[in-house]
Amino acid sequence: MNIVLASTSPYRQELLARLGIPFTSIAPEVDEALIPGESAQDRARRLALSKALAIPADNALIIGADQVACLDDRILRKPGTRAKAVEQLLNCSGQTVRFWTAVALRCVETDTLKQRLVLSEVDMRELSPQEAAHYVAMDNPIDCAGSFKWESLGISLFQGMRSDDPTALQGLPLLAVCELLREAGVSLPLASQLSQR
Repeated sequence: MNIVLASTSPYRQELLARLGIPFTSIAPEVDEALIPGESAQDRARRLALSKALAIPADNALIIGADQVACLDDRILRKPGTRAKAVEQLLNCSGQTVRFWTAVALRCVETDTLKQRLVLSEVDMRELSPQEAAHYVAMDNPIDCAGSFKWESLGISLFQGMRSDDPTALQGLPLLAVCELLREAGVSLPLASQLSQR
């Protein structure tokens, strides 16, 4: 059965490749406009499902994922520019930023959908304007909600982090993906190796 990642995000591709399974990446056509009053976790679930449903395929398992960052009840978008990234970091300085990462697995053959949602909380250090600007110049996180790359230099901005699955913070919760794939009958390379011992 073909595995399709409904994303062209290099971060998600890199994470899924860690599982050692062949897959294809396809960009989903999904409207990501904000819906007034929608919570961060509901938005993450909705977009992950929409992405999994947006890919036309036969005999495939389709993985859709989305991540929504929020500060209190305010959803944080990708900054897009360095100036906005610095502004976002300073707004998050000394605060806890929550990241809701949803993943959906659609089995086309059985017409089933399953989903998981993972919360990651990041406690940010108190940052000076100079620190924030220096970090943004070094890591260029303009395509990252929250304005940092935790897998890179962004971890230096943290005071602490809590998550059941650290890969969720990068955009694809691999523990949940592995669970969903096993439930769909996919034998992961690690599982195959262990069963032969």
